[in-house]
Amino acid sequence: MEPLGDNAIRASFVNCSKGEARRINLPRELAELPWSDLDFLGWRDPGAPDRGYLVTQRGEQTVGITLRVPQGGPRSFTKTTMCSFCLTGHPGSGVSLLAARKVGASGRDGNTVGAYMCADLACPLYVRGKKQSALVHRYKESLSVEERLARMQGNVDEFLDKILQG
Repeated sequence: MEPLGDNAIRASFVNCSKGEARRINLPRELAELPWSDLDFLGWRDPGAPDRGYLVTQRGEQTVGITLRVPQGGPRSFTKTTMCSFCLTGHPGSGVSLLAARKVGASGRDGNTVGAYMCADLACPLYVRGKKQSALVHRYKESLSVEERLARMQGNVDEFLDKILQG
């Protein structure tokens, strides 16, 4: 992913108002991020832990979405769960259900799309082996890193398609 600045990131959000986008807490030290290892930029808001953000390239366009952790029941801290984007297994609360409001009238009516994702939204780093899950071993796969990255991006694109359909 090409490095992005504050203005480009804020302008990319498609499922929130411009005012909401201006108030988003961006990651600190954007210039220091490992951009060459990111297929998408994902982060959780440290000031509002129930919020997350994902920004990615779709063709020539940069698309950002806001995410929220839905209010729900208790979580298990003993089960292993798997991210639906990168298929990384995590113990306990390493995976979160995150929901994104759909664009347009459907989103204004309260319709959302959810997926189980790495709680820290660092999927590209897990796939590349730059970050490790708290699990002792990663699940064995016969796919190469490039193939796993392509699968992850396909999963992200499928999720975004559902949001952009409105």
